[in-house]
Amino acid sequence: MHSLRFKLNKRQQEELFINFARSLALLKNSTEVAQFLKDLLSEIEIMMFARRLQIAELLLAGSTYEQIRQAMKVSKSTIARVQTWLDIYGEGYRIVINRSSKHKEVSNTDTPWSKIKRKYPQYYWPQLLLEEIVKSANKREKQRLIKVVEQLKDKTALSKQLMKLL
Repeated sequence: MHSLRFKLNKRQQEELFINFARSLALLKNSTEVAQFLKDLLSEIEIMMFARRLQIAELLLAGSTYEQIRQAMKVSKSTIARVQTWLDIYGEGYRIVINRSSKHKEVSNTDTPWSKIKRKYPQYYWPQLLLEEIVKSANKREKQRLIKVVEQLKDKTALSKQLMKLL
């Protein structure tokens, strides 16, 4: 990757970065972003970025290095690297964390059971998928979903939970 940097001049590098940022901005919801990231990055890279974001969130919330190290199972040098980025740049982290925390306040339904479902998504993917669909649906789409669920003769536990979400 470093060899690419030497082959491109500063203007070309900036143009690539701007085009990449514009591509991200074209994505309409978290599902599209997840699909794009899955195509673009390896699972390890995605987890690496997700951990950095979580570390930044914990640092901005006032957690100590030791608390973060224990909670995230990362080294102090990883935490220090994120802290340095927050100190030098950090505006992007702050924007995402600020918007994310506002979103969490609005839809904070994290029960111990929901945390387990998020930890083991392969076992709960149909329910998680439905929850994401409901979260991202607009008012009209939610009305359609309500009609479909109401038409179910045998209301399953999942359909009852879906009605709660709607």
